[in-house]
Order: sequence, then C-alpha cells, then structure tokens
Amino acid sequence: MKLPYSWLREVVRAGTPDWDVSAEVLEQALIRVGHEVEDVITLGPVTGPLVIGKVTEIEELTEFKKPIRACKVDVGEADLRDIVCGARNFVAGDTVVVALPGAVLPGDFAIATRKTYGRISDGMICSAAELRFGADHSGIMVLPPDTAAPGDSAYDVLGLDDVVFDLAITPDRGYGLSVRGIAREIACAFDLPFVDPADVEPLPVEGEAWPLTVQPGTGVSRFALRPVTGIDQHALSPWWMRRRLLLSGIRPISPAVDVTNYVMLELGHPMHAHDRTRITGAFDVRFARPGRRW
Repeated sequence: MKLPYSWLREVVRAGTPDWDVSAEVLEQALIRVGHEVEDVITLGPVTGPLVIGKVTEIEELTEFKKPIRACKVDVGEADLRDIVCGARNFVAGDTVVVALPGAVLPGDFAIATRKTYGRISDGMICSAAELRFGADHSGIMVLPPDTAAPGDSAYDVLGLDDVVFDLAITPDRGYGLSVRGIAREIACAFDLPFVDPADVEPLPVEGEAWPLTVQPGTGVSRFALRPVTGIDQHALSPWWMRRRLLLSGIRPISPAVDVTNYVMLELGHPMHAHDRTRITGAFDVRFARPGRRW
C-alpha cells in the first residue's frame, strides 16, 4: 500500500493543524504501532532546470521505423524550444513537464542539447516514471490545463519534496488499506485527536432508486448506488487528484474512474463507476455463475 506523506499529513492535521514530523520519525512510529514499512520512497532526485512547458506545435517525422515527433515547446522564454519526443499521448496545447539542458534526472540521467533523429533536441519532455513519480510508463506526463504557466518551476507543481510510504498491510488490518486508516493509526501513535474524513453529511438524492438485489450468501452487507451526472469524460481530473493517484501507484484514466479510485484510497471503500447508458435491467449482486468470464 503506497501512500504519500503529504496526503496522510493533511488528514492528520484536520485534528491537529500544526502537526508535523520528519519521514524518519513517522516511519518509526508506524513500526511501533505494528505496521511493516517496506520502503520510504523519495521522489526524484532531480537537480537543475525542471519547468512547466506548453506544446505549441508537433511535426510527425515519418521517415523512421518508430513514431518520432519534433515539437516546439513554450517554457516561458523569448524563444520556443525544439524538443524531439517519441511519446504519442499528447497534442499541441498540452501542458507538460520539461527537463532543460543541465538537469539531472533519477539514475544520473543528464539532459543536454543533442542531435537525434536528424533534429536538435534542446531538452526532454518527461514521463512520470522518468521523474520517479509513480510507475506510469504509458507516455509523458500531461497536466490539466491551467495547472501552471510555461516557465513555472515544476519542482513546486510536482511537490518533489514529498515522500511515499510503502506499507505491507496484513489481512487482519484491512483498515490500513486507506489514508483514513493509517492516519488514524498515526493519531493514536502521537496521541492526537482524529477527525474522520468519512464523517460528512450525504448529499440529497433526487429521482427514483435503481432496482437492486443482493443475493444471500454473498457476504455483502451493504451495496449502494448513486447517480452522478454532468461529467465530461474527455476532461482531465484536477492535478492535485492525479498527483495523489500517481504517487499511490494508480494511473489516472478519466474523471469518473479517478474519483472512485481516490475515494477508495482515502476511505478504504471500494467503488466502481458504471455508464448508465449501457445498463439495462436491475443490479443483481451475486457470485459469478460457473463458466462465466469477466
């Protein structure tokens, strides 16, 4: 179970606003209350110029065996930077993280101006994995629009001073599979008041309930459905949410999926988003029938 310290600290501070300890002190406290800390992961390290950029133009270089793109990127300077990139998951207008010449990424990977694929590349558009910012190798890191302006420090936007606790949660302590559960353990370890993030008033629901049956013998004590409308599935979830998902080892996908994964991580409550336009009939909660494939 991977949990960023900044997220844990925010939940603990709901009860004690000025609480703060070092990652080393917190690691020992978690061990003291019986949790196995497999690793404390520092982000990066990254040194040198790491900035926010905006891709303004993309030229597809078709003479090579694999997709290669020559990009022009605004990094807040008078002139655009020419950067060659092989990723396909971004378009002109996207906000990205750029390592400029002189930067050194994890693994002592030094960034310099160099000629590649017949073009001069004056920096690198970064993926999350290249920054040791989660394990997403699917492409470069695309930030939601208006997260930051070209030329802004990516250190501040990414929060590279954070650490991630990787905990081995045993089966008898399933509550530890959430920020809520571990934050409560931290409050106990330091004798602090705890404010439960799940203690909120539910929003009112309009309309008729969806038909739902829970079959006996499933062990399911509660199964709830709730309609949510007005979601733009082509939008990017806000950066603060995408950041926490990435650091917890979950790849952001779409607003509906991201929100359900976020709630699961924070409160320990499994959730799933269904497309209402694809649902016919009632929900029936049961074990899979023999031979049924998912």
